Amino acid sequence: MIRITILGSGNVSQHLIQAFSKSELVEIVQVFSRKPETLAHLLDSDKIVSDYSKLKETDLYIIAVSDNAIAEVSKQLPFENKLVVHTSGAAPIDTLDSKSRKGVFYPLQTFSKDKTVDFSVIPFCLEAENEADFSILETVAKSISNTVFAISSEQRKALHVAAVFVNNFTNHLYQIGQDICQEHQVPFEILKPLIQETADKINTLQPAEAQTGPAKRHDSNTIEAHLAYLNNENQRKIYNILTQSIQNNGKKL
Repeated sequence: MIRITILGSGNVSQHLIQAFSKSELVEIVQVFSRKPETLAHLLDSDKIVSDYSKLKETDLYIIAVSDNAIAEVSKQLPFENKLVVHTSGAAPIDTLDSKSRKGVFYPLQTFSKDKTVDFSVIPFCLEAENEADFSILETVAKSISNTVFAISSEQRKALHVAAVFVNNFTNHLYQIGQDICQEHQVPFEILKPLIQETADKINTLQPAEAQTGPAKRHDSNTIEAHLAYLNNENQRKIYNILTQSIQNNGKKL
């Protein structure tokens, strides 16, 4: 049984708490939170601490806080030579304090407070300074997920940028689509099967092969009509940028 401490009470922390609570290989000893009440629905009160001096010694400390807070939280840990990891996609391993054995335990997924996720299909990107610590992280990750990768800080940086494009930016485009629908009293629900099919396609096709639409076809009349129809200048700019990007795809610049 690997004994762990989680530091943080946000979306990632709460989802990890729920996942580890079902694992037979991992025991959550404590969770650190400045606002203990945010975790009251997930843990017994005696497992929640808000004072670093009350932290117990465990096998692994998982820091699940904002990127800007990782360094400060790792400095506050009252131990040396303990395995300490963060869950960030963007922060390098060296963000952690040098008094610790450092690692990364990055679940590549989007987490929302009220949306349950299936951890068994979430890829975990792991990094450690030595094989023994990597083995611990691998055991912990495999206790809740079927997909685990050894990923360096540089590779993780590329993955995180790519994830912003395929997740954050894509979701923003959903919002723009919804705004356009609402402006013209059209149910956004009508677009949901299209959104689902678009996502499903990349399970069998490369994104370039799955690309369709007026930009791909160089249908200038439709493109001009769309731009003339859009009332929002920001929407027109985004439409133009994405159209040009699709049309330039594969071209040598």
